[in-house]
Amino acid sequence: MDNKIEMLESRACEIRKLTIQTIGKLGVGHIGGALSLCEVLSALYFEVMNIDSNDSKMENRDRLVLSKGHGGPALYSALALKGFIPMEELDTLNKPNTNLPSHCDMKRTNGIDMSTGSLGQGFSASTGMAVAAKMDKKSLYVYSIIGDGESQEGQIWEAAMLAGSRGLDNIIAFTDYNKMQIDGLIEEVNGLEPLDRKWEAFGWHVQTIDGHDLKQILYAIDNAKKIKGKPHMIILNTIKGKGGFFCENSVASHNMPISDDTWKKAVELLDKREDA
Repeated sequence: MDNKIEMLESRACEIRKLTIQTIGKLGVGHIGGALSLCEVLSALYFEVMNIDSNDSKMENRDRLVLSKGHGGPALYSALALKGFIPMEELDTLNKPNTNLPSHCDMKRTNGIDMSTGSLGQGFSASTGMAVAAKMDKKSLYVYSIIGDGESQEGQIWEAAMLAGSRGLDNIIAFTDYNKMQIDGLIEEVNGLEPLDRKWEAFGWHVQTIDGHDLKQILYAIDNAKKIKGKPHMIILNTIKGKGGFFCENSVASHNMPISDDTWKKAVELLDKREDA
């Protein structure tokens, strides 16, 4: 288990460094909400999900929908490390004719299961995928990641109500609860607390964990799979901009300019931290 966690932590660090480098080379981007996703993406892509980079449309594969589509750069980094897209393609992020727009696009990027960006819609699509899998008697899981600011959208709760009423135990969702959104702190804009009890009221099995602790992430996913008859929400307590010295725990990191010197220093610091 320790070797597995060490490997996944290393993958999360690689995702984090690639994300900083990719957005840094572009010069601007949604860095904060991408960096808070690195551990959960590492767990899903390198341990949990039934996927094949050589057959990205495998019929019975697990699905991942990044409903907070502006976190796309972190997802692209995971896809590159997993072999779904060429590593060099990361340098084309959000440039003309790219296959990697700033928000996920299933028609452009290999390995993306749903186009997202209009907040709330990806989560509805996740619920639809879970319903379809049940109807087709497929034993796959649909994983969905939503944002805390996104959780202020009514569409999130419409989908939550349907999933709860249908008992969709084949959907495992995550809230990236970094407690910040573009306009400020979540609690000051439109507070979500008590978030766990809200999901429970909609019929979901809920766990709240440290979203940067890979042991807790793996345990929560494994525990969710043991609970039948309910959809699953894993609330990830995370830090916006995690691992970026210039943006960690900063509201301004939602979408910010980044200089060459800054992103290179950030990657260097992460290299030193990993070697320590």
